[in-house]
Amino acid sequence: MRIGLYPGTFDPLTLGHMDIITRAAAMVDRLVIGVAINRDKGPLFTLDQRVAMIEAECVGLSARTGTEIVAHPFENLLIDCARDVGAQVIIRGLRAVADFEYEFQMVGMNRALDDKIETLFLMADARRQAIASKLVKEIARLGGDVNKFVPALVNDALRDKFGPVKTRD
Repeated sequence: MRIGLYPGTFDPLTLGHMDIITRAAAMVDRLVIGVAINRDKGPLFTLDQRVAMIEAECVGLSARTGTEIVAHPFENLLIDCARDVGAQVIIRGLRAVADFEYEFQMVGMNRALDDKIETLFLMADARRQAIASKLVKEIARLGGDVNKFVPALVNDALRDKFGPVKTRD
């Protein structure tokens, strides 16, 4: 069985994430969405909320592709999480050159820790390259419309946190 791990904080889950998840699901038999517990980032959504959003969004995709997709919280080293779930490959999404420089360093460290686990980079779809969770949260906080950046249920959750979209006069 080919098992892939796609890690991130997913705070919140975006359409950019879903693009990577959809394409990664076509490459593996089981896709584990590693939901990082990163206390330093001070997430907007709780771990349980982030996991629930991922599970809700991925249930249909799993049924369509036949790929088992599961959300798996983790707080340890990424390479240890990959070992824990039996992943042969870590899947990372790239948006820009700046992402690559950081990811390149991570790959080197991960390979030094376990050279049997590969890393696969997927470029975000051109229509999704500008989407970043941090920016989505900022737009939503300031009353902007984020529905073209996030799945509908995430949009609803953001509106519950920040209130309705402000109308522009």
